[in-house]
Amino acid sequence: MTHSEAFIYGDKQPIEDIGNGMKRQLMGYNDQIMMAKIWFDDNAIGYVHAHMHSQVTYIESGEFEVQVGEEKQLLKAGDCFFMLPHADHGAVCKKAGILIDVFSPLREDFL
Repeated sequence: MTHSEAFIYGDKQPIEDIGNGMKRQLMGYNDQIMMAKIWFDDNAIGYVHAHMHSQVTYIESGEFEVQVGEEKQLLKAGDCFFMLPHADHGAVCKKAGILIDVFSPLREDFL
């Protein structure tokens, strides 16, 4: 079984520059679930994509135009969006901010 440590310290966990104005920090996972923190610069684009995972995303800060399926909404800090497996989704950052992504099962491609 793949898993992270029981206690994860944000100031000690590596932050990966994933390009296009975004950075990612893995915050905990096992085979069933994964949480990641994603920083977006102004106008950074999380292009529309789909994957086999269920996903829920919490907007910690900033403002994002979020697309799930064919629907788009402007979301801000404190809001959330949910994707079923294989649902098309993406986000355009309108004001620099942070998203907290939770996936089930884990995103092995992030490891």
